[in-house]
Amino acid sequence: MKLTAKIKLNPSDDQRVMLHETLQRANSACNTISEIAWENKAFSKFKLQKLCYYAVRRKFDLSAQMVIRALSKVADGYKLDKNTKRIFKKHGAFPFDSRILTYKLDTMEVSIWTLDGRQIMPFQAGKRQLELLQNQQGESDLAFIRGEFYLLVTCDIEEPAIDDVTDYMGVDMGIVNIATTDDWVKYSGSHVNKVRHRNRSLRKKLQKKGTKSAKRLLKKRSGKEKRFAQDVNHCISKKIVKKAKRTGRGIAIEDLTGIRKRVRLRKSQRTQLHSWAFHDLGAKLVYKSQKYGVPIVYVDPAYTSQKCSNCGYISKSNRKSQSIFSCTSCGFVAHADVNGAMNIGVRGTESVNVPYAVSAS
Repeated sequence: MKLTAKIKLNPSDDQRVMLHETLQRANSACNTISEIAWENKAFSKFKLQKLCYYAVRRKFDLSAQMVIRALSKVADGYKLDKNTKRIFKKHGAFPFDSRILTYKLDTMEVSIWTLDGRQIMPFQAGKRQLELLQNQQGESDLAFIRGEFYLLVTCDIEEPAIDDVTDYMGVDMGIVNIATTDDWVKYSGSHVNKVRHRNRSLRKKLQKKGTKSAKRLLKKRSGKEKRFAQDVNHCISKKIVKKAKRTGRGIAIEDLTGIRKRVRLRKSQRTQLHSWAFHDLGAKLVYKSQKYGVPIVYVDPAYTSQKCSNCGYISKSNRKSQSIFSCTSCGFVAHADVNGAMNIGVRGTESVNVPYAVSAS
């Protein structure tokens, strides 16, 4: 299983300048390679290397391996599609491999290639990151984030054997309740929604004001809401996975791919929908499940909110409100999200013989 450890570099003032210049030149080389790729319609690393390796190395005075990494970055950029010319930011993240970056975990230092030669720099990392670094493998991205340099390190963690289970815990993801499990546990989204509303209101006021201090504050606060939502999702997913592990169950979640395009909402509800970090929560559930050996499946979300988990009757009229489910056929009453989670859990259990394998990639 591939996980990423984020560690912070602590370069000296001179080394900070070197890293800035190295990133700028490397990304300038990427833009030149991208121009050549676009003109020649050659998007594979092998073709690009034949076309421009020596020319790029002479023009930008980069080491052989830095040019190879630049070629790979451009080729990877065109893997999604070849309809738009790729342009790379001057301080965009750049990949380093073991030939141009080595770790000295005993002294908490890295040796990294720069335009002025190899530089030894200290780094800082938390306990979890240090544990991950013991399994460092492959490339590490040098990233310049909010005025600081970080290394995003790829770590290959050995996966435990997947538990053999016959029952699945259904998890219903939503906006009012971020997640609800079929054993009646609800993780409320009220606090997250209040924070989002407050941030949205503050952004609106600052953008309207438009002064230098307002723009400075906007820049300072950028990404804060996203990091807050990610932390909440980390905590929720960890609790769900640990409970599934403790009770010997797998986890079933809805396949919500494309939901933002499918649903129709009033204008006042659209902001909430597009701020809903369901994909992030789903991704965290997947990799934490793999980490603890808990099986996880995606199920079809159709009618999970309208179907009675007691008798199976499906009707729009069963859903009385956002929170109340009352079956018009058998009279079963439950919280709407809990009823949905029960249906998801049943679909997960039914699919146990032909599971839909989920990967973190």
